Amino acid sequence: MKPAVTASRRAAIQAGSLAGLVALWWAAATAAQSPALPGPVAVWAAFLEQVATDGYFGHLAATLARVAAAFLLAMVIGSALGIFLGSRRLADHLFGGWLVFLLNLPALVVIILCYIWFGLTEVAAIAAVSINKIPNVTATLREGARALSRDLDEMAWVYTYSTTRRIRHVILPQMASYFAVAARNGMALVWKIVLVVEFLGRPNGVGFQLHTYFQLFDVATILAYAIGFIIVVLAIEHLLFEPWERYATRWRR
Repeated sequence: MKPAVTASRRAAIQAGSLAGLVALWWAAATAAQSPALPGPVAVWAAFLEQVATDGYFGHLAATLARVAAAFLLAMVIGSALGIFLGSRRLADHLFGGWLVFLLNLPALVVIILCYIWFGLTEVAAIAAVSINKIPNVTATLREGARALSRDLDEMAWVYTYSTTRRIRHVILPQMASYFAVAARNGMALVWKIVLVVEFLGRPNGVGFQLHTYFQLFDVATILAYAIGFIIVVLAIEHLLFEPWERYATRWRR
């Protein structure tokens, strides 16, 4: 059996990989010598310049607030729908086609329709992001509900587990990995869609700033905003999602 990779070694490997990516970026920028592909130093300078202004963290906070609201809404609704469809065959047959349709509905169409129906409002923005994410969560959790062990379920009935105890000790441990996948994919998808929503119709946020600097053809500042937001998302991944997944799946070891 191969020895497990320690956390420190895994962190070192990831850091080395990111350093290699930065080196490739620097080499490509040096070879291009074009303002359309600024190097890491130029982007870092633009980042520091933006941080020094009063609006940077305000725009970042506005985007994170929209991401959090849409993410939580999509996870709650999508999880409930996914578990319902996965555990009810008739419901899955009735609404499975709806799910396929929503999964393939372009995100941009949903955003435009929400802005037309609800106006250029915060409700429309969060609704557009949530509607785009809910089908993905539903599909993932539906597969999790389908994979639940019937043997464990029968054992819970034999030992007369209450509904609460059955959910806590039988269903949720088996669904933990599916929740983790839905959450990870959800975060990656939600923040990208939020930027498009802000780009098209909000007066603040990272997406709004990207639109502003796109008009100025300022690629360095565009990348500075993108990288700043990516750092926050990576912090959420490593500080929240990974520890939660390890805790939730500890029963498998």
